[in-house]
Amino acid sequence: MLKGIHPLLSAPLLTVLAEMGHGDEIAIVDGNFPAASSARRLVLAPGIPSPAMLQAVLTLLPLDGFVAQPAAVMTPPEGRPPIIGEFQQILDAAEGRPVPIEDVERFAFYERTAQAYAVVATGEPRWWGNILLRKGAFRP
Repeated sequence: MLKGIHPLLSAPLLTVLAEMGHGDEIAIVDGNFPAASSARRLVLAPGIPSPAMLQAVLTLLPLDGFVAQPAAVMTPPEGRPPIIGEFQQILDAAEGRPVPIEDVERFAFYERTAQAYAVVATGEPRWWGNILLRKGAFRP
């Protein structure tokens, strides 16, 4: 373990986060998501819930302040399930402000995830536990 680094952030995930540039996207997906067949870079996080992984990633990842919605979620036709409310609370707390989240239809989310820089496959058992984050620039 490293001092000051969230314990859920593995060495492969730290590498991915460091390699990402401004505007790159990373997906945190649930256990049902077809991550292995669609990821350009796959980081496995078995047994870890999606909200916990989101909270860990946001300890290091700045969100893009140049876009209207720096986060996107896969949303079912009937509307946002409770897990997306958890994501919203985590995003807002990490940024210290309300963070707008884009709702994306399931198949469009799959396509967008296939273009993401990396995918973190969690062990989240709940459906719709998927979120995309756009990396921002760190201001010196």
